[in-house]
Amino acid sequence: MLKPAEYYARDRQWHPPALDRDYKTSVARSPHYAAISLEQTSGEITGPVFGHTDIDPLDRDLIHNYAQNGASAIGERIILHGRVLDENARPVPNTLVEIWQANAGGRYRHKKDAYLAPIDPNFGGCGRTLTDENGYYFFRTVKPGAYPWRNWVNNWRPAHIHLSVFGHAFCQRLITQCYFEGDPLVAQCPIVQTIPNQEGIDSLIAALDLNATIPLDSIAYKFDIVLRGRRATLFENRLEG
Repeated sequence: MLKPAEYYARDRQWHPPALDRDYKTSVARSPHYAAISLEQTSGEITGPVFGHTDIDPLDRDLIHNYAQNGASAIGERIILHGRVLDENARPVPNTLVEIWQANAGGRYRHKKDAYLAPIDPNFGGCGRTLTDENGYYFFRTVKPGAYPWRNWVNNWRPAHIHLSVFGHAFCQRLITQCYFEGDPLVAQCPIVQTIPNQEGIDSLIAALDLNATIPLDSIAYKFDIVLRGRRATLFENRLEG
């Protein structure tokens, strides 16, 4: 028998609107009609599933997982770590966390990325890992660079890392991104500024964590991901933003 639990209603003032005129891409991406609820099939709910045998330990090390002949990715070496939690701060174990990002110069390894920064031949920009029994995850990578984007004349995306969190099936997927404490471009970003309150913005900031830093090697940033509740981490693939 399931134990009764407190219900956490979603705070709809917490998430940004789907349409924001200062974020030009949202004009085409925002819905024009009311949402339709679709029931999930048993196949969507139950599979496919993931296990520890699907993940190689090198997958979480973006400094080396694409490098050739013992080389390393170029850039400021960092650790991104934290926990995946539910609304009551309980750990969510065995959860697949994936990340992707630009390189240290601000360029993605993507054929449509035409930014003039060079491609790093030893950096693929993708990684994945599973949370442990305490909901903990970590990645080794390089800090991504800022890059310009065609919103208005002189808009720049702050340094950021995209994160995908999977449940037990592909339909249970949430996508977000984290920024870095102290980055002055965060306050200038039209995407960030669609978030209506500072607490929501703060939920997307990875905090400098000197306790987890490796001396003479890597600076650490801590980013906990809260999946549900009034103060859930902001996710991109929700109607509210």
